[in-house]
Amino acid sequence: MRVNCASLPPGLIESELFGHERGAFTGAVAMRQGRFEVADGGTIFLDEIGDLALDLQAKLLRVLQEREFERIGSAKVRQVNVRVIAATHVDLERAVADGRFRADLYYRLNVFPITLPPLRERPEDIPALVWDVIRRRRRSLGRQIITVPDSVMAALQQYHWPGNVRELENVLERAMIGSPDGVLKLDDPLHEVPAAPVEDSGETLDALQRQHIEKVLRECGGRINGAGNAAVRLGIHPNTLRFRIKKLGVVLPQRPGATPPSAARPG
Repeated sequence: MRVNCASLPPGLIESELFGHERGAFTGAVAMRQGRFEVADGGTIFLDEIGDLALDLQAKLLRVLQEREFERIGSAKVRQVNVRVIAATHVDLERAVADGRFRADLYYRLNVFPITLPPLRERPEDIPALVWDVIRRRRRSLGRQIITVPDSVMAALQQYHWPGNVRELENVLERAMIGSPDGVLKLDDPLHEVPAAPVEDSGETLDALQRQHIEKVLRECGGRINGAGNAAVRLGIHPNTLRFRIKKLGVVLPQRPGATPPSAARPG
């Protein structure tokens, strides 16, 4: 069962999640089961949960903790057993610090977190995504794409993708419409937002990012999580920072009191 918390009006989302009784409000001409009730014994996917209003966050927390809820207009407590999967583009740790997201709900949801890096940080995934979009769209667009030239695939992998996978899908659909001969062609060049020149320094972008991350980590004593620490100062999720540390080969600062490798005692 899927629910997009950002696409529903605030006045309707409570009814969508928990249901309502007949006559509970204007327009409620019949009883309606909510998504949690329908998903009983299964799974509910809450997309864009970071956009959920604070009052509804409290009611969602009750469902997660107590496995119970009431329909709007009813005093009857209903039991439910549902596995919840949630997704958001919002940095929930920052939202908690800003008072926009309940800390208790965040910790209740944060059982098994999965952070998906932006598309620009995983160009090796682009070929598989390209062929997946082609396979899913070929019937509706009436295009049988057989070949993706190396030059086209290279252009797709080198682009920054500020709109992530949604932008990739749009670009590919437009390209498929303009490719009636089975060979994928980009109808327009992919334009990057001009970046600040780095030729004078002789450093690559990865090197500059690595140096900046190392500097911030040194200033934070190697601490990634928490207010005022590295992830917050860099404006990214802690798991994203860990991914970049691994990808860029960032050298972590020595913790105070730790024995440097060179000073370790011989075995």
